[in-house]
Amino acid sequence: MQTRKPIVAGQFYPGQHESCANEINQYLKESTLIKALPETIVAGIVPHAGWAFSGQPAAMVFAAIKHVHEKVHTFVIFGAAHSYYGQSPALYEAGNWITPLGEAAIDEELADQVLAERTTVSDIQAHSSEHSIEVQVPFIQHLFAGAKILPIVVPPTEQAIALGTSVGDIISKVEKKVVCIGSTDLTHYGPRYGFTPMGTGADALQWASEVNDRKFIDLALKLEAEGLLTSAAENCNACGAGAAAAAVAAAKKLGKTEGLLLAHTNSNEVMLRDMGTSSADSVGYAAIVF
Repeated sequence: MQTRKPIVAGQFYPGQHESCANEINQYLKESTLIKALPETIVAGIVPHAGWAFSGQPAAMVFAAIKHVHEKVHTFVIFGAAHSYYGQSPALYEAGNWITPLGEAAIDEELADQVLAERTTVSDIQAHSSEHSIEVQVPFIQHLFAGAKILPIVVPPTEQAIALGTSVGDIISKVEKKVVCIGSTDLTHYGPRYGFTPMGTGADALQWASEVNDRKFIDLALKLEAEGLLTSAAENCNACGAGAAAAAVAAAKKLGKTEGLLLAHTNSNEVMLRDMGTSSADSVGYAAIVF
């Protein structure tokens, strides 16, 4: 049986079982769901930075799903393609993933169904250095004991939409509860990222969050999958546009017509709040459910 060991445990999130569980519990405690949630949730968009920055908004999405659905059998996790340069989405089809909280089994039956649609390829190597899916798995293990996962790295191409639509169609025909998760951060702004169209300073960072991030968020809330790909290409406002587009396409196929924004923040806001310092750079994070 093939097993993927964690690559960012101890860096992006705690590497030990107790500290990992404790940190998740802290985020859940801080993530009060004050908005009326949909009667059913079929998909979500989560950030994937280090938990110190994006753990709380990510936790909000999984907490919302838990609030609406006590039991989820499988999470299809669409990840960003940070170091995978293939054109086709890459699926991890069998075995399990290990995190500090234990093993998460791959839903091999669902993997076979998705692969049969030819909207993705089996490519384990594509997941070897990708963190955007891994950082979500402990939340699933903690809140949904025994839930399986189906990890898919999704490049920002039109194939993302075909994949999401296909996955949504498959999910609509199975009896088990399956939820799709799209993993993306938003605008990477500042000298560190080589993206400073509005210059530097507080006003520029405000633009990155309130204008540039918001373009992507609004398209997601309206389930405009193609628009997400175009916006990211033109405005550099998402590193996982393919993952988000796949999640949105799946949600649309499953009958959703709008999303709900649970939270929107950025790394600079988190630094000011939690560390009392600021930076010339900032990365946006959004928590959305469908």
